[in-house]
Amino acid sequence: MAKLTRAQREWKPNTPKKARSTKTMFASVVLVLEAFVALFAGLALFGLQGKNATYLVVAGVLAFLMVAACAFLSKKWGPAFGWILQLVLIAGGFWEPSMFVVGILFAVAWWYALYAGARIDRENAARARAQSQWDAAHPDETTITE
Repeated sequence: MAKLTRAQREWKPNTPKKARSTKTMFASVVLVLEAFVALFAGLALFGLQGKNATYLVVAGVLAFLMVAACAFLSKKWGPAFGWILQLVLIAGGFWEPSMFVVGILFAVAWWYALYAGARIDRENAARARAQSQWDAAHPDETTITE
């Protein structure tokens, strides 16, 4: 028999599932993709700029920060930190000009992830409120029988 997790042990019937933020999920996807781009940009600069290991170290640190930023997106300052990382990626264009284009495209994707994710989160919250109001008005119809 498998050992139950704490969440499984504490679960009770009709316990509502904790809502996950679509904004956080979208923004995390963008940041993880950017981490790969940062690593590949570091590898490209390493090969093009005379095998200078500094490019690899900087790219690794930037990629780490991008992945770590995913954990802080739900904090108030999380999206602002993400914007700073967007600017750093765009600034990579000073070493490899194509990074200006890539960085700007990722900044647009970042903006859209924040904008569309927040809109979807608002719609989901409104839908949940409407569902709870309906459930309160129709108590007999919410019971699921097997």
